[in-house]
Amino acid sequence: MKDKIALEEHFAIDLTIEQSKVYAKPGVWEKLRSDLMDVEQQRLERMEQSGTAFSIVSLNAPGTQGIPDPAAATHVAQRANDTLAAFVSRHPRQLGGFAALPMQDPDAAARELQRCVRDLGFHGFLVNGFAQVGDLDTIVYYDDPRFNEFWKTVEDLGKPFYLHPRDPLPANARAFQNFPWLGAPTWAFAMETSTLALRLLTSGLFDRHPRLQMILGHMGECIPFHIWRIDHALQIAPRGNPAKRPVSAYLRDNVHITTSGVFHTPAMLLTMLTVGSDRILFSVDYPFEIHAEAAAWFDTCEISETDRRKIGRDNARALFGLL
Repeated sequence: MKDKIALEEHFAIDLTIEQSKVYAKPGVWEKLRSDLMDVEQQRLERMEQSGTAFSIVSLNAPGTQGIPDPAAATHVAQRANDTLAAFVSRHPRQLGGFAALPMQDPDAAARELQRCVRDLGFHGFLVNGFAQVGDLDTIVYYDDPRFNEFWKTVEDLGKPFYLHPRDPLPANARAFQNFPWLGAPTWAFAMETSTLALRLLTSGLFDRHPRLQMILGHMGECIPFHIWRIDHALQIAPRGNPAKRPVSAYLRDNVHITTSGVFHTPAMLLTMLTVGSDRILFSVDYPFEIHAEAAAWFDTCEISETDRRKIGRDNARALFGLL
């Protein structure tokens, strides 16, 4: 397939690049660093070689959410967004942008999102897990009441948001102590992000703002595979759950799922059975994953050509209003 659209594709600026060093295996950091900093050369060449016509690019994780000082986070977000906007302006047929936001300050985040959508033409925003606020050990989740007006702004703008993983804080990750190989994408990312997504889905957020659209990567961060038990448990023992509908209903109406970093046909088929092919979007997770590997799988996996077209391009065109 020669005209795929990908939307979990990362870059870095000088102020955030060192955040990604922890995710590099020994001996590969220099290559990963180069790939994150390069937006206009090898990235575009690899996209063309793999049949990816358009990428929506976002700042590396944890990005601005890992900067506890709100003023510093706002400065880095603006720098990153202006840098990305310059890349997009030079390659508008190949690149789009997700805004980086200073979630430590919901009012500043709302203002920056408005600027990025209205002035820079960005397609929404990507937010990593949770935000550290004031110091490295104090965190805030996005279901917190302080974000009430922020989510109203998001809904009014009509742009989706991508809930992207980050590692849990060490204090919240005792199960991973002495087992560092189970952290990050092996397991910790999915467990952390699926929990945070379920917090949003069961908080009443999508009842208050039914037009909100959330994107989850990595084939839904395991939620589609566990959805029957989630719905069943909430039905028989709700324990004050404020959501008005089953989680599966929000998955079908308010959530889109990408293939980023999960190039596995059985996972794809189960996700299609759970949410339908209209809710799935192709993605790579470049440069942490490889365009060629993603394309080799997606272009030949055992799904219909109609579904391949939807997932590879048409669903993204509809969600983002792309030509």
